[in-house]
Amino acid sequence: MFKILSSVVNGAKGAVTSSVKGASDVLSATINAVKNVTVSAFKETGDVLREGIQVPASIVKGTIEGLSEIGVSIIKAVKGVVDGTVQGAMQSGMEQKPAVEGAVAQALHSAKELGEDIGQTAVQSVMGAVNGVKQVGGDTVKATFTAVKTVLTVASEISEEAVVSVKNALKESIDGADDIMKEIDLKGKDK
Repeated sequence: MFKILSSVVNGAKGAVTSSVKGASDVLSATINAVKNVTVSAFKETGDVLREGIQVPASIVKGTIEGLSEIGVSIIKAVKGVVDGTVQGAMQSGMEQKPAVEGAVAQALHSAKELGEDIGQTAVQSVMGAVNGVKQVGGDTVKATFTAVKTVLTVASEISEEAVVSVKNALKESIDGADDIMKEIDLKGKDK
């Protein structure tokens, strides 16, 4: 399985990098390239990895690594990366929730590895996930909830400072994020 995922990471890195390099509209080029890479990855891996979050996460990881190597701003690109990954995964038959979770979680992990702003990455990831779901006719309300919950979970694994940064950024930029965060806090206290 590791070998398959490693080839997905490398395939995404190469394919997206070559598609985006020199593109005048980096966002559109990124979304289309990532969506195509995702669909291809699912065709190659078959049903084996359709249930988990590994394939979307591997695609996001490879794409962000490749884009950072060619000097594309990760904060500007992450929305398109997550959007294209979610679209491609759902078009390939993956359920909405793991597609969103895998793409969004890996975007934050990659941003941390590259020293990028976690709060802004979280905002762009949520926007990308919601738009990707919208493009394939999914439930955008559930996508927003899943994406917000995922960025908060990943931020809590990084540091308390990351949680504060993510919460503040989401409140400023994502409609309904404050209500979602309150709902998540209430559910957490019920346990």
